[in-house]
Amino acid sequence: MSESVLIDQAICLPAQEVEALIQGRMIATIPRMFIEPGRQFALYPINPSTLPLPLERYYNANLQKIAVNNVAKVDSKKILIKAWAKCELCQILDDTEPLDILSKSTIWSTEALKEILLEHHYIFLVYLRVYELDEPIEVSTTATSQFIPLSQPTIVIEPKPILNDRTFAQRKRQLEKLESALHPELEELQSAIASLTISQPAAKQLDDDIKVFLGWSSEKLIKQPDPNLAWINNIAKLGDRSIELDNKKSNYQAGTDFESIARQSLEFLGFKVENAYKGGAGGLDLFCSKPYPIVCECKAGRLIPSGTVEELIKLGGMHLGADQFLDSAKLVMGPGNPSTDLLKAAQKWKVSIINAMTLQKLVQFKAKYPGAINLVELQQYLEPGQIDYKIDEYIDKTEREIKLRSHIIIVVKELSEQDNQSSKATHHGFTVTETRVHYNATHKLKLNDEVVHDLMIELSSPLTGYLGRIKDSNWNSDRFYFLRDLPIN
Repeated sequence: MSESVLIDQAICLPAQEVEALIQGRMIATIPRMFIEPGRQFALYPINPSTLPLPLERYYNANLQKIAVNNVAKVDSKKILIKAWAKCELCQILDDTEPLDILSKSTIWSTEALKEILLEHHYIFLVYLRVYELDEPIEVSTTATSQFIPLSQPTIVIEPKPILNDRTFAQRKRQLEKLESALHPELEELQSAIASLTISQPAAKQLDDDIKVFLGWSSEKLIKQPDPNLAWINNIAKLGDRSIELDNKKSNYQAGTDFESIARQSLEFLGFKVENAYKGGAGGLDLFCSKPYPIVCECKAGRLIPSGTVEELIKLGGMHLGADQFLDSAKLVMGPGNPSTDLLKAAQKWKVSIINAMTLQKLVQFKAKYPGAINLVELQQYLEPGQIDYKIDEYIDKTEREIKLRSHIIIVVKELSEQDNQSSKATHHGFTVTETRVHYNATHKLKLNDEVVHDLMIELSSPLTGYLGRIKDSNWNSDRFYFLRDLPIN
């Protein structure tokens, strides 16, 4: 649909059905009249009080919680229209149809379908391709018929479909064949957590994942910034006073602030920071005991003082004892480029030095991919001297490994999309060899079956859940199917 679209009328539907269409959980509605395919209109939510049955008897159980809040909204004088739709098909159903199967394939109870047939003799099942509006349309018209004119028509320049072409075509085939929901238990879970999504970011993420898997959403998920992690953006500023905003802060306060956020950073990365060696005059700035011992010195300012390594050696040996100190990794975190004297001392005493921005990069990477940083593997990069480039190497290597896994997931998804013969194609699954051949045909890095199998086993683990696995007697015969994307941007 490349041409602009004029929306000058609206179809009046119960608020539950409008919300279900906008959420992508349904692609059809039951109006009171036949609607010509190709007709376009806005979706006007109305109070469901005119329904022939109470809500709990009219809709299936999973839809009950959707519109409790929406009904209150449509009782106001001003109504917000958030979407429009195009009629793709209008089926005329009669009492010869298996209503119990139709009910399982839609949002209406069997009792409701029987009531509609009793009242109108036919069921007009209209398939709608739903699109978002750039800006909601505010209306105050009282709905007195199925269609109402819009006092302020709107022109849509670039239609934004709720579902992409492939997902909508697949859902349309399922409904035409009256196939019941593939995963009713997941629909129940989605309904159960729906009320938590506003206040709980984790519930929102799970809700989005379930919707993508069920086919109610077709877009790749973009992880929204967690407001609780906003502190991460201050790590470099607090360590490097040349970029810090508050220049009136005392040196002592600046050092304390950087030490505090460095502690928070190390704990976020997975280190156990011991309180017994807490900084201050004569104390260690930070000592991590697990997963391996590491002694840290934090310096805030414009440059790391030349005597920092000697200070670390003196305090570390005094508080930990010679043997424990020598066995510990040693790290200085601070601003600027280290002096020649500082680098010589770092090489002599095997002390690693990183910039405050490098610490921030590590923490940002951890926030983006929570399970990606392996602290034991990271230890191999803690070489003597300035190691910012080594940490960058580690981050780049780990990101390449994540991208490889993302590409394997995309390959399985693409294979499922190529099979258009069955509406259940996504769940048939593909062998390791089929996946490897498709991957090697589209990527420079060539993989063998063993590598691909290891990756797919990892991605189908219950702890990751990006792929599903149908286990066979031989690993070459295992089949894998797409569950959810692994966004890498």
